[in-house]
Order: sequence, then C-alpha cells, then structure tokens
Amino acid sequence: MKQQTLLATLIASLFALSACSPQPAADAKPAASGQAVASPAETASANTAASETASQVAAADEPEIPEDQLEVIDAVMTHAPEAPPPIERNHAAKVMVKMEVQEKVMKMADGVEYKYWTFNGSVPGPMIRVRHGDTVEVQFANRSDSTVPHNVDFHAVTGTGGGAEATFTAPGHVTSFRFKALQPGLYIYHCATAPVGMHIANGMYGLILVEPKGGLPKVDKEFYVVQGDFYTKGKYGEAGLQDFDMEKAIKEQPEYVVFNGHVGSIAGDNALKATAGDKVRIFFGNGGPNLVSSFHVIGEIFDTVHVEGGDLINRNVQTTLVPAGGAAIVDFKVDVPGSYTLVDHSIFRAFNKGSLGQLKVDGEKNPSIYTGQLTEGVYQEAGKSASDAAAGSQAAPASKAAGSEPAKKEAASEKADAGKADKSAQIKLGEAVYKANCIACHGPEGKGVEGAFPPLAGSDYLNSDHKRGIQAVVKGLSGKITVNGKEYNSVMPAVALKDDEVANVLTFVLNSFGNKGGQVSAADVAKAR
Repeated sequence: MKQQTLLATLIASLFALSACSPQPAADAKPAASGQAVASPAETASANTAASETASQVAAADEPEIPEDQLEVIDAVMTHAPEAPPPIERNHAAKVMVKMEVQEKVMKMADGVEYKYWTFNGSVPGPMIRVRHGDTVEVQFANRSDSTVPHNVDFHAVTGTGGGAEATFTAPGHVTSFRFKALQPGLYIYHCATAPVGMHIANGMYGLILVEPKGGLPKVDKEFYVVQGDFYTKGKYGEAGLQDFDMEKAIKEQPEYVVFNGHVGSIAGDNALKATAGDKVRIFFGNGGPNLVSSFHVIGEIFDTVHVEGGDLINRNVQTTLVPAGGAAIVDFKVDVPGSYTLVDHSIFRAFNKGSLGQLKVDGEKNPSIYTGQLTEGVYQEAGKSASDAAAGSQAAPASKAAGSEPAKKEAASEKADAGKADKSAQIKLGEAVYKANCIACHGPEGKGVEGAFPPLAGSDYLNSDHKRGIQAVVKGLSGKITVNGKEYNSVMPAVALKDDEVANVLTFVLNSFGNKGGQVSAADVAKAR
C-alpha cells in the first residue's frame, strides 16, 4: 500500500508539472523551419531518464534494514576476464569480502618475468560485485612472506582514504573495516601504501561494481578487463626476471601497457568468446598508475557507455577515454562473426607495448551487414597500361629463386656460419621474440593481414633468400614486394633487437608456418648490419 501511495503521488506530481508548463494552443501549427524540435535521440534520452526516475522511486521505497538484521553472505569474486554474475536479490545484505596480498613472480610476456604485488594472487585483483545499499565488510590479510606493508583504497567508499587508513597492514597481519555502498557505479580499488605509485605499478588494483538496485540491463556476456602500465629495467621483450624502474615510472615511460597484467592475457587461446547476435558488456578499468586509456574495439561501436563508470550514458561511441584510477561500462551487440581486437588506441601502445586483446565471435555470416572482401585485382594507375601494372607484381628474378646456384651457395654459407648454434634452442627463443614483437602485424599463425602485412607462412619471399628477412628486421622495409604472387606496398620499421634475437626469430619463422626450414646465425646478422 505504501508503494502504491508513493507511485500515485509521483503520477500526480507529473500531471501537476504538466499543467503548470506552457501549453500550445489547440490549433497550433507544427514547428516552423529553424525552430527546435526534439530529436529521436533526445526523446530516447528523456524516456531513459523517466525510466531511471521510476527505478529510483522504487529503490527509495525499499525498507531500511538494521545492520544487525542483514543477511550475511560471502562476496562472489572472480578473476579476470570473468565477471561475477548479476545480483538477483532484491534487498540489502552484509557482504563479506576477503582479500589477501601476495607478492609473486609471474609471466609478463613470453620469456619475461616480473615480481608482481597482487590482491588474491592475480593482476588485476578479483572483481567484486555488490548491490547499492549493501554493507560491505572487508577482511584484509598481508601474507607473512610479503616484503612491505600494504592496504586497499576503494574508490566506492565514502570515508577516510577509501579504507586505506583502516587496512594499513604489516606482513603477517590482518585488518578489517566496513563501509556502506552509498552510490552505484563501477569503481577502481588499489593499494595506497607509500610509495603509492610503485604499489599500483606492481599490479595492485581491481574493480568493484556497486550494482544499481534495479540491476543493469540484461546482456548475454560480461567480461572484466583492466589496463595497466608497467615500468621494467629491461626494454620491452628483454628476457629474464625484470625489476621495477622508478625513474621510468616518474618520467611516465612504461615498457609495457597491457590488459589484465601481461601481454596476450586475452588473445589467442585466451581470447574472449561470443556468438553473433550476443549483447556483450565489458567492465573496463584503468589501474594506471600514469596513463589515460583510449579504449576501442576494432570493428565494433559501443551502443552505450557508462562514462567513467557512473550514471551518465553516452551512445554510439567509437573510442572512450578512461582515466588512470577510473572505469567505464561498455555495451555492444556483435552482429557478425569475426575476430575483434581490443586496443588502447594510443596505438603504439597496442602494437609495441602489449595493449592488445581479442574477442572471437562465431556464428552465421550476415552479408547485409558486412561482406568481407568482394574483389581483388591489380590497380591500373592513370597513365600506365595494364601490362605495366601487371609487370610490377611479378615474382622475384629467377637468379634469386629457390634452387638456383646463388641460393644454394647462400644456403651453404648460412649453414657454415651457424656453427655450433643449437637450432632447436634458437627456435624456442625465437618464438618468444616473435610473440613479443611480430604477432600484432603478422598474426599468431604468420598469415599477416590481406593487403597490408605480407604473410610469413609459406613465404616464397623469405624461403628463396634468408637475407631478405635479416634486412627487413634490422634496417626496415618499404615499397613494393611480391609475396606468394600478391603485391604488398607498406612500411615495416626496423626492430630494435640484438643480433642473436634477430637470428632466433628468423630461425623460428623459417622453421614454422609451413616454411622450408633454415637457420640464421648472429654472425649473419652482424654481417648484414
């Protein structure tokens, strides 16, 4: 009865407001050209606002339960990229959150390790999902093998330090505090022990969703992704256990910018998965500590974005800015199958520092939305005949072809120069170099990108002359080349690798992807320089 009375009051208020507003005359004409008319987007926005108001009224009518009478439940916490399921209950609860700090060595990239500081053993820390109005009790433990004190600052907390002061915890100790989730939204949490930047840069961050009482719109798939920038002593891809570099952090010059803690965390076999027709939601956070993210999914448009994780909703968005220490909720429908790449569109970070992910979508094709390539042929430029254009796309001269005398001599020379180098070891090391430096353009299977990046798989260009690969990596390559009968005209910049790294990655390529085999030595590379 109370709820019915409140709703009746709301309806009466709306009628009163309508009556007090200026009304057009009964015979008023349609708005003349140049006069403001509500657009469909404005109408939709108004409808959304009305819906949100009704939801807020219903939420306001929810009875307040004394804290000592709240149902006590354990928080459902998930490791990225999994998100906790939507909350089904329609009442407040006391939610118990257990957090444990663990300092541990994990993989940053293939062949590269880093000592992360983590919440619950992962980077990012677990995603926590509570309901607006819940009381949240945090039990915060710092393992005895930790080297320094830690704490946690929840951006969802109203109170001193977001809980940082209450949870300042020495190694081997445990602390606790409670807070009430007063405002819905998606919030970062992070360690705030001095030096704060160093703790965050070592991976101490995650997301907590304070779900609105009426819930979020239903979707088919939800994912949890957090970006972070890392500052290692060694350069990007340099093998071994890497230490934190405070000077690079202060200068805001990260070697790695990655999703979910390490290179390739949501790519290849770890890619996010959906089916055509699915509505997808990504809870996206930016742990920082320094960089702002330009979050974009190549081949998709965000239907809605909860800007900075709050109530403001933007629509039909290509790229959304997410500040360090901030978050956003992005929803979109995947209409057609394919591989969609998640990037920080500050694009060198994606292709040179690691902020690449994949959403693989299966299902039926829909050519009414997207056809894929329809035609391919030789472009006839103005002033050139068709025969001239075709001549430019012919294969390499026969004198350089596989099996020719020059090629045989070069192969023999390469074999001699390789000396005692262990080919199998080179291939293994080269695979790590490939994944760190080459996979973004040439792909995990060496297939490249049609019309842009030539394939390395079954490449007649590389198989006929191994020195071409050395030159391309060491000195870069631009202009027209023909690979497997198709012409490519793009730019490959020189890659800053040591002689042995160049030798290893080329040996890996020559012995992978259906290529004919071979071996490149560090001496070969040094000679080519």
